Amino acid sequence: MARSTILACFITAALAVPLAAPVLAADVAAPAPAPEAPASPWDFAFGGKFMTDYNFRGISQSARGPSFNAYGELRYNWLYGGAAFWTTKLPNAPVGEIDLYGGIRPVFGNLTLDFGAMYYLYAREKQFITSYVAAPAPAVTVPPTALAGIWAPRNTDFWEFYGKANYDLTPQLNVGAAVYYAPNWLGTGAPGTYAELNAKIKLPNDFAISGAIGHYWLGRTNFLPVGSNFDIKDYLYWNAGVSWTFKDSVTLDLRYHGTNLNPTDCFNTTSDYRGVYSGGGRSNWCGHSVIATLSVDLTWSKLPFR
Repeated sequence: MARSTILACFITAALAVPLAAPVLAADVAAPAPAPEAPASPWDFAFGGKFMTDYNFRGISQSARGPSFNAYGELRYNWLYGGAAFWTTKLPNAPVGEIDLYGGIRPVFGNLTLDFGAMYYLYAREKQFITSYVAAPAPAVTVPPTALAGIWAPRNTDFWEFYGKANYDLTPQLNVGAAVYYAPNWLGTGAPGTYAELNAKIKLPNDFAISGAIGHYWLGRTNFLPVGSNFDIKDYLYWNAGVSWTFKDSVTLDLRYHGTNLNPTDCFNTTSDYRGVYSGGGRSNWCGHSVIATLSVDLTWSKLPFR
């Protein structure tokens, strides 16, 4: 009897105490997610392009022929520095153009600024000088087979300083302006100032249209013998084109370029070697042209496989 009473009391007491809920995995508090690592202030942009003509502010740098470009740019927050290589066909026959540059790109909401300097290096160039070449007799009735003269400075490397501003008026419309100044343009001794206004409109399906209009103010040369130096002609430049971009990295661009330089003015500005060798003193390097460009632009931080 006593044993039954004790057992009954034990059972009653056990039933009076709420049973503890089973410990399930779903009831265990999930650990707090690890904080995301802050984005690195460092980045690296790189890429290249193939062009049917390397046109620089309205003037061909590849004698109206195709050209290739490659570049790399290291970035730290707003700061950047980089180098680019372009294949060229120029009077001093360098192996190509190497651009070394650096600056700062502050961003304030929809406004992006860019201030920096660039050094244009033309590797292994040789000064373009020709002597008078007599034509077959009678020379008085046949023009010379080439013009004689000093057609370019011994060293055409030069510094340029720039400031740019771009503003997104809407998600589809961006407008910009830029000013570039070279105290010794192409080593000629003449200062050069270029100012430009530009705009870009994004269209559906990754298409865009864009254009620019600019003016080049150029000074007087000092690399020629006394009495032979001259004022390089100022000129207008404009371009307009359409582009299509695939996955923010590959762009196909078709663009019209033009200037107000006539063939004689263009020759005086460029010293086009074909105008020298032909004896014509004319150049089509500044004429109207339509140029196709295929470019690839990548950044390390956005690579899917890194």
